[in-house]
Amino acid sequence: MIKIAIVGTGGMANAHANEFKKIKGCQLVAACDVVRKQAEDFAAKHGIPAVYGDFGKLLAETDCDAVSNVTPDAFHASLSLKAIAAGRHVLCEKPLAVNYADARKMADAARRKGVINMVNFSYRNSSAIHKAHKMVAAGEIGRVMHVEASYLQGWLVGRHWGDWKTGPGWLWRLSKAHGSKGVLGDIGVHIVDFATYPVGDVKTVNCRLKTFPKVPGNRLGEYRLDANDSAVLTVEFAGGAIGTIHTTRWATGQPNSLRLRIYGDKGAIIVDLDKDWGALDVCLGKDVHTNTWKRVSTGKTPNMYQRFITSIRTGKNDQPDFARGAAIQKILDACFVSDKKSRPVRM
Repeated sequence: MIKIAIVGTGGMANAHANEFKKIKGCQLVAACDVVRKQAEDFAAKHGIPAVYGDFGKLLAETDCDAVSNVTPDAFHASLSLKAIAAGRHVLCEKPLAVNYADARKMADAARRKGVINMVNFSYRNSSAIHKAHKMVAAGEIGRVMHVEASYLQGWLVGRHWGDWKTGPGWLWRLSKAHGSKGVLGDIGVHIVDFATYPVGDVKTVNCRLKTFPKVPGNRLGEYRLDANDSAVLTVEFAGGAIGTIHTTRWATGQPNSLRLRIYGDKGAIIVDLDKDWGALDVCLGKDVHTNTWKRVSTGKTPNMYQRFITSIRTGKNDQPDFARGAAIQKILDACFVSDKKSRPVRM
């Protein structure tokens, strides 16, 4: 039996709890949150026996094998490092940390301690991106020349997920003082991982970040709305390809749209999660001369929670691990430098 403790019991924690409960031989044994009432309600909802308001006390008193860290971004590093020091395996929400230095510390600490460590890049749950990775690595589209990747949300415009003005679950994501790195840190981290997983490392990045006025004075109560809303990255990959990676919360009519297009000198691949998580489109061979695209089924792949538990059982750390999370954080850090200095940054 793999025993899991969940720290941070906000909205995303429900997804963690629900997925872990589906895995045979996995048990949720403790929940922790600085807002104890929230932790109590969460524990009651998911049948979790132990509740804590102090994470150190949880680690000292609870017989758990692993910790699922679902706290706000600013607490990822400190709490994950405590769990690692206590010899617990850790699945951490993205971004791994708020800067590369902290993310590197986390990766190094996990390596030294020998614990399983993974960052929850949830779009790795798509089998299509794993197929794209294999196809590029096998040279099926030839040399990659151009890449276009986007992650678009529209909740600053539409109320399909509710009114962002009414709750801290939305407002903290718009406020630097509340730990937000804006749309770049929130969902940009996903599309950077999604694009670089099949294509490879980024060599240089030129980034433009934008924060648009949303309410008079750009403040609601304690929340100063100063975190970036849109990000556009122009990148050069280590293999020589160039491309654009962009993300925004202002994409009217796009609730949660993620797409990757990879063009090589012998073919091309499109992964569009609005269409299908288990298929991709390819233009290969003679089809490149007729601009013919064909749909390829990619089957199923274990999700991140399953990969984490399997890693604990086998002792073999699956991807994406903390080192990968740190590598992505290094790119995000470079984006902030690039925007501030209005110039490309070499990785």
